[in-house]
Amino acid sequence: MKTYLILLLIWNIIVMFTYGIDKLNAKRGKRRIREATLLLIAFLFGGIGAIFGMVLFNHKTSKIKFRICVPIFVVLNAILIFLINSFFKLVW
Repeated sequence: MKTYLILLLIWNIIVMFTYGIDKLNAKRGKRRIREATLLLIAFLFGGIGAIFGMVLFNHKTSKIKFRICVPIFVVLNAILIFLINSFFKLVW
């Protein structure tokens, strides 16, 4: 279980910096990361990193889609992690 938590932490750090890179690219007028990609990585267990990236870099905070979807992803991921953890405790 500890390994999964470490992997989850690393993934969320990567997601946070992905939001930061997109913000930096926006400021420099360079090629951006698609919003769908940013939402997808948040959905794939990176919601907490996305929230930190949004707040830390003030990125996508004015977009309603992000302000609603990312917290929902965090809740859904927490429920899924709880269910998976409960299932494997019962099976093992």
